[in-house]
Amino acid sequence: MARPEHPNKEIEAAVKHAISKGWRFKGSKGHAWGRLFCPAKVRDGCQISVWSTPKSPFDHARQIRRRVDKCPHAFANQ
Repeated sequence: MARPEHPNKEIEAAVKHAISKGWRFKGSKGHAWGRLFCPAKVRDGCQISVWSTPKSPFDHARQIRRRVDKCPHAFANQ
C-alpha cells in the first residue's frame, strides 16, 4: 500500500528525506497525519509526529529534518 502524500510540499519533502534515511512511516488518525519511526527497531527508538496542519509548516518541516539528521540510532542497522 502506498503512503499518502502530505498536502504541504515542505512537509512532504521532509517526510521523503526521513524515508530516504531509513525511517518508517505509519499513518495515524486524529491530530497527527502520521508518525515517523527511526531505523532502530528498539523500544527507545526515536519517533516524530507529523502534524496535518501545523501553525508553521516551514518550521515543522525543518524540525522533522533536524530530528532525522540528529538521530543517535541512524547507523544502528549498518
